[in-house]
Amino acid sequence: MAEKFIIEVEPAKPAKDGKPSFGPVYRSLFAKDGFPPPIEGLDSCWDIFRLSVEKYPNNRMLGHRKIVDGKPGKYVWKTYKEVYDIVIKVGNSIRNCGVEKGGKCGIFGANCTEWIISMEACNAHGLYCVPLYDTLGAGAVEFIISHAEVAIAFVEEKKVPELLKTFPNAAKYLKTVVSFGEVTPQQKDEIEKFGVSLYSWDEFLQVGSKNQYDLPLKEKNDICTIMYTSGTTGEPKGVMISNNSIVSLIAGVKRFLESVNEALTMNDVYLSYLPLAHIFDRAIEECFIRHGASIGFWRGDVKLLTEDLGELRPTVFCAVPRVLDRIYSGLQQKISSGGRLRSTLFNIAYARKLQYLKDGCKYHEASPISDKVVFSKVRDGLGGKVRLILSGAAPLSSHVEAFLRVVACAHVLQGYGLTETCAGTFVSLPNQFDMLGTVGPPVPNVDVCLVSVPEMEYDALSSTPRGEICVRGDTVFSGYYKREDLTKEVLIDGWFHTGDIGEWQPNGSLKIIDRMKNIFKLSQGEYVAVENLENVFGNNPVIESVWVYGSSFESFLVAVVNPSKQQVEKWAKQNGLSGDFNSLCENSKVKEHILGELTKAGKEKKLKGFEFIKALHLDPVPFDMERDLLTPTFKKKRPQLLKYYKDVIDTMYKDAK
Repeated sequence: MAEKFIIEVEPAKPAKDGKPSFGPVYRSLFAKDGFPPPIEGLDSCWDIFRLSVEKYPNNRMLGHRKIVDGKPGKYVWKTYKEVYDIVIKVGNSIRNCGVEKGGKCGIFGANCTEWIISMEACNAHGLYCVPLYDTLGAGAVEFIISHAEVAIAFVEEKKVPELLKTFPNAAKYLKTVVSFGEVTPQQKDEIEKFGVSLYSWDEFLQVGSKNQYDLPLKEKNDICTIMYTSGTTGEPKGVMISNNSIVSLIAGVKRFLESVNEALTMNDVYLSYLPLAHIFDRAIEECFIRHGASIGFWRGDVKLLTEDLGELRPTVFCAVPRVLDRIYSGLQQKISSGGRLRSTLFNIAYARKLQYLKDGCKYHEASPISDKVVFSKVRDGLGGKVRLILSGAAPLSSHVEAFLRVVACAHVLQGYGLTETCAGTFVSLPNQFDMLGTVGPPVPNVDVCLVSVPEMEYDALSSTPRGEICVRGDTVFSGYYKREDLTKEVLIDGWFHTGDIGEWQPNGSLKIIDRMKNIFKLSQGEYVAVENLENVFGNNPVIESVWVYGSSFESFLVAVVNPSKQQVEKWAKQNGLSGDFNSLCENSKVKEHILGELTKAGKEKKLKGFEFIKALHLDPVPFDMERDLLTPTFKKKRPQLLKYYKDVIDTMYKDAK
């Protein structure tokens, strides 16, 4: 019998009065004697930083690479005490501009030292930190400023022109703008017309130098940030997160990491490149700050990421699947171009270690010689010191996860959470290979249950329990800002309804299998849950990404596929087809090959007849945010995909009949 990593704390409830049935309530085995108590003296996000400054004043806190003669140099660091001194100055200047506790402060730009300093100044004075981000489109920044009534905004130097586009409307609330760098006299003139003050970073540090403001008292339940999330439809929603949510999360993460012998220490190093405007990165960085550890910032270019990794040598690497897919493709290319002998050696070592892991061997004991001789190059590519790789924000393909678990010489963990649950809610465990393809058991500070969804035939009480994932606990958000109607839809009797469908595994880990809203009816009346199908079809090396669509006027499904350039070119070569990648995507033989791969996957998974893909279109350009096809966390925007590919879909339906 497999070890089970969850314990039942409340029994299941049958369906009653039109309400669906609830599965049992579970929590992490690491919380069997109760959730971790709040950490002494930690009531707010400000306390997280303040206590670390007292405990580790001379530890390196924030680092960036100095550009010398056009070339990036070593990381240069500010200590906890040095950062604290600047935070106090920034806080005094904010207060000098008339912004008081409960005021809203926007932060707009890529991760950098000034971002964290501005955030900590908000924490110090009890301001709501409101990240602004333009990946939601130009209108979104203006929407957030007006909706949240942002009074002061800190902005990356190169984003100042973009912020200027939000005027005159934004000037109703926004009175002060501070650049992380310099500002031009023209920009000052332009913005002052609207009655708004614009400062360079150095100027702003002097604004409050004559006055010392007392820090207000901060309560656990005070809101510390409003994070706007991109709905896949409609306007962004402002998720209110309290001090208590973040402090509880930190206690839960600490308990989790200690329970699996991977506790964070002040010697840990983190590469900050995932946007601080999202909860995933913000939560991780708060955990690092809590331990007096070091955070180094990337240079803002994904092509230079591996170089930054090599220079910083982080110990923990967090990623979204998009980044790990890139690493995977890059490694695959290196292996296949390394000559027959090397790739044969690699494949033998890979198969052997994979088998040991499947047999339950502990990670570092599975194949130490191969780790040294064959896989150490992969580890060095990530800087050489990474011990934990954490993937979140979207599902990671199982073949990529399995590959990295073998070759990365680090624990690869997949997590799941939402902005509304303050990031990490589930995370898989190190040394549990059978958790591959799952998001693991709950973090030890939440209760979780599945609720049946009868219209999708998901039953939380069946022998394989499936249903909507619901979460309860202190990490859950305080509501949507100014949207009580939306809050009531998802927060019911203390349970947050995620809208995601999960399936419990025998070992207590959870597999995300579907999404409630992504369901449509075909003309014969059959319901189709597309996320599940996309997981089945997407789990193939020849496919980078797939979007499945079914019209309610038609009896079958069609799909748009982003194929893997490397795999398609390799197959074309083996089958005597010539042409570049774009023309191969037009080639009917290539389409037939990929459709055959999808059909094979469908048969293996015993899909029903109407769940197979009957026609497909190959797009050589990956789905992207530039065309508004993905949200900033790389979730598919289905209404926009439908609009963008409308002609393609009409043609597929016409030709396939």
